[in-house]
Amino acid sequence: MSSGRDNDLKLPIQEVHEMGSLSNKNAWDNAAYEGSPPSTPFKVQAIYNPSSFPTNPYGYEEPPVYPEKSKPHPGSCMAFVNGIRSLWGTKLTENLSNNPELYIRRTLRELIVYIVFLVDICLLTYGMTSSNTYYYTKVMSNLFLSTAVDTGVTFQTIRSMADFWNYAQGPLLNGLYWTKWYNSDLISHGPHSFIYYENMLLGVPRIRQIKVMNNSCVVHKDFRKDIIGCYDIYTADNEIISPIKNGSAWTYYSEKELGGSSHWGKITVYSGGGYYQDLKTNRDESAVILQDLKDNLWLDRGTRAVFIDFSVYNANINLFCVIRLVVEFPATGGAIPSSQFRTVKLIRYVNSWDFFIIGCEIIFCVFILYYIVEEILELRIHRLQYIKCVWNCLDLVVILLSLLSIGFHIFRTIKVNILMGALLTDPVIYADFEFLAFWQTQYNNMNAVNLFFAWIKIFKYISFNKTMTQLSSTLARCAKDILGFAIMFFIVFFAYAQLGYLLFGTQVANFSTFLKCIFTQFRIILGDFNFDEIDNANRILGPIYFVTYVFFVFFVLLNMFLAIINDTYSEVKADLSNQKSELQITDIIKQGYNKALTKMKLKKERISDVQKTLQNGSNMLEFEVFRSNLKDLGHSDQEITDTFARFDCDDNKILDEQEQMRMRNELKERKFALNAEIENFGKNVDNSTVVNQSAEKTNGSVTNEEFQIMERRVVQLERSISNIIFKIQAIADKLEIIEKNRDQMGKFVQNVKEDEKNDPVEKL
Repeated sequence: MSSGRDNDLKLPIQEVHEMGSLSNKNAWDNAAYEGSPPSTPFKVQAIYNPSSFPTNPYGYEEPPVYPEKSKPHPGSCMAFVNGIRSLWGTKLTENLSNNPELYIRRTLRELIVYIVFLVDICLLTYGMTSSNTYYYTKVMSNLFLSTAVDTGVTFQTIRSMADFWNYAQGPLLNGLYWTKWYNSDLISHGPHSFIYYENMLLGVPRIRQIKVMNNSCVVHKDFRKDIIGCYDIYTADNEIISPIKNGSAWTYYSEKELGGSSHWGKITVYSGGGYYQDLKTNRDESAVILQDLKDNLWLDRGTRAVFIDFSVYNANINLFCVIRLVVEFPATGGAIPSSQFRTVKLIRYVNSWDFFIIGCEIIFCVFILYYIVEEILELRIHRLQYIKCVWNCLDLVVILLSLLSIGFHIFRTIKVNILMGALLTDPVIYADFEFLAFWQTQYNNMNAVNLFFAWIKIFKYISFNKTMTQLSSTLARCAKDILGFAIMFFIVFFAYAQLGYLLFGTQVANFSTFLKCIFTQFRIILGDFNFDEIDNANRILGPIYFVTYVFFVFFVLLNMFLAIINDTYSEVKADLSNQKSELQITDIIKQGYNKALTKMKLKKERISDVQKTLQNGSNMLEFEVFRSNLKDLGHSDQEITDTFARFDCDDNKILDEQEQMRMRNELKERKFALNAEIENFGKNVDNSTVVNQSAEKTNGSVTNEEFQIMERRVVQLERSISNIIFKIQAIADKLEIIEKNRDQMGKFVQNVKEDEKNDPVEKL
């Protein structure tokens, strides 16, 4: 493309921030730089001007050294190397400041490649989830949490140690061991229990408790005669680790010996060690074990938490459900039940969809390798300045999370195979899937965050369009105002959070901790709040707290925040509407139409040349005559030879009448088809021209929105002029007062001088 044509192109690549107060403007004027704009006021310019392209993308003292593209040498090897090198040609690895059309083509290519990557990562992420996981969790939770004993106690209503034993010997055993059909026929499934006839109980369940030692706290001297023992809240220092009796239920095992992990309960964090007892594969033996523990007072005043762990597997949907039921016994007395159901897919490759996911995983690894090479190249060119761009940091985050997910996927597959092999060898041991289920859940969370960032990253590739820059421009322009507002907002917000915690923390659950107070106040802003709770907790200060909080935070501060956003958005939109977009993607498509149209016209001319040659020839047209006629019209030897050979059926270098007739007919058909295509292309070009003309006419008129903007600016100008006139008038009044004071002072001085002259005369 010629340089003259480059200078005529003006593409809406992205915003150009004109910063008159900064000495180095290159870092913000560069269209290849994707960093955040400055906080100082700037002018939003959506027109791309090739002359404004700097040679320094990141504001270096010296511009980064872009790898020079060597001219391709003849040979397939160099062509292959150049083709491989062009795969990583991006806006940051090539100097596109003098070629705006190539810049937008590079952007579109990056966008298309990234959309393919985004589709692949979506397939991977959603391939690990299923709607069955929710129903599977719901079925298991209803069975073990909502099933009641004869006394009406369920797991969720456990309030004492007696309630715990009633639940463990009733609904728990009934839920774990299914031995009969609904018609009382026995179920023959071997040593395994199948919950709801479909979910196999893996291994045996385990019950574990954590205890604290006696005299771990101090009793006041006035109560020592009446209170014999003192059991403090659970901490690692207060935990009792000495054996009580023989047997695993009475012997302490550390977290390392059990291969467990800590648990975050309702009250505190508990270690993975303790005293444990494994149940059996049938109900009767398990019932005997529980009764023995109850009779020997396995739970006592020192017990702070009891854990019931087991895992089930459903082959119909290929899902594991790792269940943990926890009952905490706080130092205050009573019991606090909680549960944890982790439904995960640990065995990945079973059906045809899973094997399709394998292909997506391979493509995902190829994409990650591709983007790693791309980031290395960009880092090598721009060095430390590279990480100053937010989008580049987001690229690194996505790549890092992807590498972690690949590594964990390999680890999980190996670990599951080892654990399943041990379980199949000895089915009467405890199957500890808690560790895998926990990390599988974290793996799913990491993939969810990675997918979120991957979607946000799309803004990086669509920033060349001025409409797509409204969000980033608005946030960038009002960032300083929002930061100042945030400081003011959180001062008031945390002041009310402290007040709510101290006023209602002892009676209202939503204010029982400072963290809960913070979330409760956010809920008040959204309208989700129970006023009766704080009113009952404090009938005087409760309503005062609520009314003042709603007034200052909701009516004042929140509306100030919205006003900042709205005003800034209006300014950005007004600035963008004043900019002209002379060339956009539609114009690039139009140029493609014109090029295709030109090629078709050339083909049509070539067909006409061949037809003229056939008309001038005799009944027997020789190859040399055919060649000489077309050669004079500018056709190449290869093209002439190929065309003649197509119709010379007998290979005698002569076209007879029949062969010439066949050539004429085919040329007529091709010419007719080309005419039709040219006509269609012409219509498309005409339509686009009409649209552009109508847009230009529209741009020439003044819209209602532009008129309102102009009216607001005139009003602001009038107010500014009025303020200036008022200040000038005030200055004039002060000058007049000063002038009067000066006159009075002059008169006073003159009187003093006259008095001094008269005094000597009087003395004489």
